[in-house]
Amino acid sequence: MGKCGGLFDLEKQFAFYGAYHSNPINVFIHMLFVWPIAFTLLVILYFTPPFFDLPQIQFSAFGNDFNLVLNLGFFLTLIYCFFYIAFDKKAGSLAALMCLLCWVGGSSVASKLGYSLAWKVVLAAQVFCWGAQLIGHGVFEKRAPALLDNFTQAFLMAPFFVLLEALQMFCGYEPYPGFHANVQAKVDAEIKELVAKKQKKIS
Repeated sequence: MGKCGGLFDLEKQFAFYGAYHSNPINVFIHMLFVWPIAFTLLVILYFTPPFFDLPQIQFSAFGNDFNLVLNLGFFLTLIYCFFYIAFDKKAGSLAALMCLLCWVGGSSVASKLGYSLAWKVVLAAQVFCWGAQLIGHGVFEKRAPALLDNFTQAFLMAPFFVLLEALQMFCGYEPYPGFHANVQAKVDAEIKELVAKKQKKIS
C-alpha cells in the first residue's frame, strides 16, 4: 500500500515530513504536541451542528455522561481514519483508533467544560502547542515548518507520521522491509538539495 504513487506514496510523503524534522529535539517536540493539537481541535468542533437530523448517541466514558454528535468533528475524524489506514494497515489502524479515542475524549471534555470555557482552553492549548513546535523549528531544526510548503501534508498527515516515527524509534516498526532506509535516502537527498540552494543564494 505504501509504495503506490501520488498522495498515498508513503515513502514520498514521509520523506517530505522527515526533511523538515531531522533534528532529534524537534522530532521529540512534535511527538509531544502534534496529537494534543488534534485532540483540542476535536474539543471545539464538538460544538458544530450535526449534519443529519438524527438522535444524538448517549455515551458514558471518562467519568462523564455526554452525547456523541455526528458533526464536523466526527466526519473529520473519519477522513483521518480513512487516510491513515490507506497508508498502512497496521500503523494506520492504530492511528485510526487513536483518532476515534480523541473524538470520544474530546466530546467528553467539551460537554463537561461547555462552550464558554472550552474555546478558551482550546485556544490556550493550541497557542502553546504551536508555539512549542515553532521553537523546535526555529531553534533546533533551523528550517521553516512543513505547513508553509505543503498545508495538506502538515495538517492531515502529521499525526500519523509522528506515530509512525515513534513506532519505528521504540519498536523498530516499518510498514515493509527497507521502508526506513528508502525514506532516509530521500530525506538525505532533500536536505542536500536544500543546503545547495542556500549556498547558491549566499554566493
